[in-house]
Amino acid sequence: MAGFDEKTKILQKVALNIQAITTDTTTAGTEIDTQGFEALTFLFQAGTLTDGTYTPLVQESDTSGSGYTNVVDADLIGTEAAAALDTSNTASRIGYVGKKRYVKISLVSTSTSSGGTLGAIAVLGRPIKAETDAS
Repeated sequence: MAGFDEKTKILQKVALNIQAITTDTTTAGTEIDTQGFEALTFLFQAGTLTDGTYTPLVQESDTSGSGYTNVVDADLIGTEAAAALDTSNTASRIGYVGKKRYVKISLVSTSTSSGGTLGAIAVLGRPIKAETDAS
């Protein structure tokens, strides 16, 4: 693998701070600006889960901070249902191939009384400019 480097081709951002979710709720993540990149994948991670199912909801907008709508299935690689987490110490992912500049995720928790600890990272890839510093 000498000479192969993905680090300079991706940029990671926190999409949802690692936190305890202990009720049935929708926990909103952070807005991700995709400008300068052609690929976006969300990586979800569960720590200890005592109960509940945590299903991602992906939303998009042309405007920062407002106008968010749910992403249609055709603009996702994978499904939100398939990316749901319900087991401790597991991970999942979902890709976004839509055309909106801003994207964010939320976790929708159901059947939750004790909850669990979860978080998510956004991985932006395929920088438009080869010299984009993605460090």
